[in-house]
Amino acid sequence: MTRCGWVKLEEPLYVAYHDKEWGVPVHDDQHLFEMICLEGAQAGLSWWTILQKREGYRAAFDQFDATKIIHYTEDKLHELREDTRIVRNKLKIASVVTNAQAFLRIQEEYGSFSQYIWQFVDHQPIINHWASLAEVPVTTEISDRMSKQLKKDGFKFVGSTICYSFMQAVGMVNDHVVDCLCRSERTEEELVHEAD
Repeated sequence: MTRCGWVKLEEPLYVAYHDKEWGVPVHDDQHLFEMICLEGAQAGLSWWTILQKREGYRAAFDQFDATKIIHYTEDKLHELREDTRIVRNKLKIASVVTNAQAFLRIQEEYGSFSQYIWQFVDHQPIINHWASLAEVPVTTEISDRMSKQLKKDGFKFVGSTICYSFMQAVGMVNDHVVDCLCRSERTEEELVHEAD
């Protein structure tokens, strides 16, 4: 069975992430918030590093409940900076609180974060047809626009590369290569239906 070339085939956690999550359209706000924070945590690191710490992140950050995160005190932030379950980068940890504040403002304005973020792809997943991993971009014009808007709206660690990685992770764009088993198992029509 062929999978995308970035998957560590010897790691069940990585295979499960690729097969069950990556490229699948997500509209749940809390999940979207989690992924934008985790993608930001990845900056300068590998996704595998973050994926292995994902459960630790969920435990450390109250399952990414933004309504709780906005009330984190300096003592709580200090505690997080000592927490070996996560990447102990002061700026990245602080950014989760900043992002929670921005996330809640957007929910209030748009009704949901999903409504806001999916507008960048006209509320339909972009389904690409890459023959190989080498063809897959790291940024696009859309990720550039998303990055610029997220920064304007108060988010941190949302550069264009992070935004494109986020788009791939939450199914706003499907970048499974054409011979990947995930492409054959789920048709384009099913993917579009899942996004509705």
